[in-house]
Amino acid sequence: MNKAFTKEADGEEAEQEQGLDPSFRLPPGTRNYITPGGHARILAEVDHLLRIERPQLVGVVQWAASNGDRSENADYIYGKRRLREIDRRIRFLTKRLDLAEVVDPAGRQGTEQVFFGATVSIADEEGQEQTYQIVGVDETDFARGRISWVSPLARALLKAREGDTVRFQSPAGIREVEVLAVAYVAIEE
Repeated sequence: MNKAFTKEADGEEAEQEQGLDPSFRLPPGTRNYITPGGHARILAEVDHLLRIERPQLVGVVQWAASNGDRSENADYIYGKRRLREIDRRIRFLTKRLDLAEVVDPAGRQGTEQVFFGATVSIADEEGQEQTYQIVGVDETDFARGRISWVSPLARALLKAREGDTVRFQSPAGIREVEVLAVAYVAIEE
């Protein structure tokens, strides 16, 4: 069937188009919890795409189109392809922002339980200590100790308190960790 007559992908299909790992997808019908810093970063990316990258690329495509034969014009062909990628990214980020619910972890001071935005120190069965911040799916950065609130570990930690032991299913099998400390601090970008 001709591409012109097919519906554009949305929802999960759009996320798959973006190459998202299934662990970074939002559960159906949930809000996109995000920290203020993560929200600002997404807004800045949308603004950059709309005000800088897209207008520059439109100028290149217009110039390439004015050169004549478009069927063999690489600037035109690749420019149009890049424009579609930018537009797809803008739509994806806009949908994420529409679902966004900004939660400031600093507003939870004094809470002893683990909720979104918590910085949690844990110890595994071998006694190795690790510290994680529970953040939105768009802010996940394992190298910096930021895990998504939909990850198995974060889901197991939710509502736990200092001293609690929680079990969760990891890729390596069922694991147990002990909660050592729970803090709510502003997340640095």
